[in-house]
Amino acid sequence: MLDVSIARAAEIVKDAEALLICAGAGMGVDSGLPDFRGPEGFWRAYPAARRLGLRFEELADPRWFFEDPPLAWGFYGHRLNLYRATAPHAGFTILRRLAGAARAGAFVFTSNVDGHFQRAGFAEAQVVECHGSIMHLQCLGGCDRGPWPAAELRVDVDVEALRASPPLPTCPRCGGLARPNILMFGDFLWDASRSAAQEQRMRAWLAEVEASGARAAVICLGSGTAIPTVRFTAERTARRLAGGLVRINPRDPQVPAGQVSLQTGALAGLVAIEEALGARG
Repeated sequence: MLDVSIARAAEIVKDAEALLICAGAGMGVDSGLPDFRGPEGFWRAYPAARRLGLRFEELADPRWFFEDPPLAWGFYGHRLNLYRATAPHAGFTILRRLAGAARAGAFVFTSNVDGHFQRAGFAEAQVVECHGSIMHLQCLGGCDRGPWPAAELRVDVDVEALRASPPLPTCPRCGGLARPNILMFGDFLWDASRSAAQEQRMRAWLAEVEASGARAAVICLGSGTAIPTVRFTAERTARRLAGGLVRINPRDPQVPAGQVSLQTGALAGLVAIEEALGARG
């Protein structure tokens, strides 16, 4: 049954003239990034958070930047260091090859904040990071400085205590505390301007694809149902463009009627599709 689905997925991708790649947290698992699914998964990655009795959604809260900045930057500084030290897995390269073969272009829509699509060679103008990026910062004080790259930022973190050592990151304009340009839980202070500009570029591309009548495909990877933004975007776009949807997901593989599901991890699914494409010539 899986072989039949792989063959159907390869056919959808081969025929596509435009490709939308939608990726959630599961995309990073094959790179060795931790799976935060459920409190136990999060606490395995962050034992200090277990000792503090804080779940992911409680620690990923902007209030800590006001109440305990070393803790806030301990958590986000460790994630920044981890994402930088982790290489994107080979599935990203496969996606880049598939995107390069789409004559009407390709776009990435991801909830991941790790910047790995750009690291893997996707152009900045090709990527939408709907929850922001840890590779960019914003001013906590709300001065008129827009988000800026964190390329030069280094955060020293005591991983056992999950606390960052001073000096903590600051805004280059006003000198106040900086925070990652990421949408957190209960976050009314997120500067969404960078992500909004990305989404505007994707909307313009989708309008061009729709107007041209180009055959479209959507590949949705590692996106679960708990926060379904990526899943819904994939399904909505496939309907809009009358294109095929391929969902690659080991836990939540469900797809609308007539679409294709591969119940496997992102890397294994992409390798299988590329091998099937090679067999088809």
